[in-house]
Amino acid sequence: MGWKTDYRSLYYQGAPDPEDPVLVKGKVALLVIDVQNTYLVRPDRAALPPEEQTRYDAWTPFHERMHGTVIPAIAKLMERFRAGGHEVVFARIACQGQDGRDRSLSQKKPGWNNLLLPKDEWESQIVPELAPRGDEIVVTKTTDSALTGTNLRLLLTNIGITHVVCAGIFTDQCVASTVRSLADESFDVIVAEDGCAAGDHALHVQELIIMNMIYCQVMSSAELLGYLPG
Repeated sequence: MGWKTDYRSLYYQGAPDPEDPVLVKGKVALLVIDVQNTYLVRPDRAALPPEEQTRYDAWTPFHERMHGTVIPAIAKLMERFRAGGHEVVFARIACQGQDGRDRSLSQKKPGWNNLLLPKDEWESQIVPELAPRGDEIVVTKTTDSALTGTNLRLLLTNIGITHVVCAGIFTDQCVASTVRSLADESFDVIVAEDGCAAGDHALHVQELIIMNMIYCQVMSSAELLGYLPG
């Protein structure tokens, strides 16, 4: 078992194993998507009414995965990318207007995805454990895809990037939208499985199965680092 055979959908049962990725210094970037304070902060459970406590408990596995697996995996990826002189790039959800009038429709609809994250507020900032350094590129979006809502495609092209390693949240939402956009723009995409999470782990796994081998290659961060030069 390994990345060449895991996460295969019906479409790719019996298909030839994919070739090893060829990652070249100056042509590969790590893209960290939406790991922001708003998604990691939690209220005091004891102060919540019963209905909210039930919702709190439903989200506990996500928070455990984020703190126990995802953030450490992304931190390790960032460490290795920086040490090897590779690009580390960030995308975050944040609106320019305080009232959120510049948000896309998907972020104005009622429900969980109704986000109001002004760009200078604490909630919209990348978590301190994964904070950008120096002149690392950070793009701000009010869309799910980090390409659709920003000039990221142009920036990656200008830098000479051909391979993008994606990590972040949520696997079935902004990560998936970004991966598809990158693939449509002919970037080679790798998704670090342990560097991503969805609200429900079953959704995370299912989205990886859907994306794998058509929009990206899915592998663990350890498998990926085995191909990273420097």
